[in-house]
Amino acid sequence: MINQVFLNLPVADLQRSIAFFEALGFTQNPQFSGDSAACIVISDAMSVMLATHAKFREFTPKAVCDTHQAVEVLISLSCDSRERVDELVAKALAAGGSTYDEPEDFGFMYTHSFVDPDGHGWGLLHLVSQPAPESA
Repeated sequence: MINQVFLNLPVADLQRSIAFFEALGFTQNPQFSGDSAACIVISDAMSVMLATHAKFREFTPKAVCDTHQAVEVLISLSCDSRERVDELVAKALAAGGSTYDEPEDFGFMYTHSFVDPDGHGWGLLHLVSQPAPESA
């Protein structure tokens, strides 16, 4: 069983990235944070490790992706309501992020997204709970 997910993302300016995610309402775990990396708690089961490019390169022999030119990953988060989706996108835009699309309502799912200051794509979705079928 997997208990927790830690996403590792390279960032150009660690303090700017910490401020961005704190503006979205997420908290920093100081136990796993320092001068070259910070642990941002998204939920009890998921955290994002933000690492300076130099620190990130200690974990891989590959070059860090230029996310302004190419996509490295798209991260999707499930939210508990449409309002939470809209709230996070609004907070992201106010904190220096951007978006490249409009919200979409598919009936069973509502989506929108933002791009953080380092070019990482974050998809937000709310799955509409379907009523249980009536028994005859």
